[in-house]
Amino acid sequence: MENGIEKQEYEIEKIENGIEKKENGIEKIEDGIEKIKDLSIKVKITQKTHIQPKKKLGRRECQLVTFDLPYLGFFYNQKLMIYKENGSDFEDIVKKLKDGLSVVLEEFYQLAGRLGRDDDGVFKVMYDDDMDGAEVLDAIVDDNDDNIMVSVDDLVSKEDITLMKDLVPYNGVLNLEGLQCPLLAIQLTKLRDGLAIGCAFNHAVLDGSATWHFMSSWAEICNGAQSISTLPFLDRTKARSTRVSVNLPHAPPQLDLTSAPNLREKLFRFSETAIENIKAAHNTTPPSNGTTAATNPPYSTFQSLSSHLWRSVTAARGLKPEDPTVFTIFADCRKRVDPPMPDSYFGNLIQAIFAGTSAGILLGNSPEFTAGMIKAAIGAHDAAAIEKRNKDWEDKPIIFQYKDAGMNCVAVGSSPRFKVYDVDFGFGTPERVRSGSNNRFDGMIYLYPEKGGGKGIDVEISLEVKAMDNLETDKMFLMNGEVV
Repeated sequence: MENGIEKQEYEIEKIENGIEKKENGIEKIEDGIEKIKDLSIKVKITQKTHIQPKKKLGRRECQLVTFDLPYLGFFYNQKLMIYKENGSDFEDIVKKLKDGLSVVLEEFYQLAGRLGRDDDGVFKVMYDDDMDGAEVLDAIVDDNDDNIMVSVDDLVSKEDITLMKDLVPYNGVLNLEGLQCPLLAIQLTKLRDGLAIGCAFNHAVLDGSATWHFMSSWAEICNGAQSISTLPFLDRTKARSTRVSVNLPHAPPQLDLTSAPNLREKLFRFSETAIENIKAAHNTTPPSNGTTAATNPPYSTFQSLSSHLWRSVTAARGLKPEDPTVFTIFADCRKRVDPPMPDSYFGNLIQAIFAGTSAGILLGNSPEFTAGMIKAAIGAHDAAAIEKRNKDWEDKPIIFQYKDAGMNCVAVGSSPRFKVYDVDFGFGTPERVRSGSNNRFDGMIYLYPEKGGGKGIDVEISLEVKAMDNLETDKMFLMNGEVV
């Protein structure tokens, strides 16, 4: 009898635990719909297809060059775009996107290929009509309890990308895996009132500029254009022709740091007013020693915002005065190399630029001092510096890892200059554009323009939990309420 009572009490405890778990796992929203809380949104893949260029192109190859190779050890670069429906049927939208993709891949055929290596061990992009092409996943998302689908507003209001990681394919997939995997994967996820387009690009094949060139070209075709307005410049050997063999064992897999329990990611919105105030705070000293604004221009929006972010994150980390800290910029070198490359250059043409000092010196000086360090580092990275960096790397090839960004680093990727909110496939512009969960680490920052064409900037920051807690309550960082 006691065993029966004990068993019954155990069952009751299980039920109570189940109720408590459910109550902790969901949240009420104003319209009464329940959805998952503090858990990743669950996605069901309904179909997987492969899209090849519409026309037969034959066999084509292009070697990866010094600007590409260091990123073989990074993960696929991910972007997530969330759209509201315009009355079109989801299946019709998916067909339109796939048809447009097959056309745009005629010019961007490298994304329909694979990585390979020649007899000398040099990496290359290979395309052949017999290859599968780009991978496309059709998917649907709901709350997995009541079959109530997640809405666009539900996603737009979320600040933590880790909750949305299943909306983007190839989480935790290394660029090296492009030897077997498609170089482009796209997931089209049906929402209650819209569509999520999640893209994963092999980062050893292209950088941010090339990524958004492809996205805007794809949108052009879907909007009815017979051809894209700007063809990609595909011969990356024009930027660097040196052949470098990379030893694969020197590129060990990296941990997926986005799953670390002590790391948080948050989106901060810097309004146009906040940006203007930050820029003003970094330009309080008038030109001196005979210089003028023409010979000594004020610190730019990027330099000022970068300084603001570096100083604020360093303060939030509570570093000791003697602790080193590094600011890292993944800078576009298209106009810095000699000869310059066109904006349409397809590939990686970025290099990391570093500015470093101690936390005490950084925070003990004015904002203009910090902006000056960043400006000097950017200005010094000319064609000669790029050439030296390339030769040094070719003498001793190293596959980049996160630790290479620097000690106590703040690293900036993406750019508010990318016209991400102009990407219209024929059903309106996106409600939100975000980076995926890949390639995030303590101090990684992604910048995007604000939606609507204003001069505000959205800032995605990944930080250790305690530092993020401090940052969220820093009135100077938040510009006394101007930043949300």
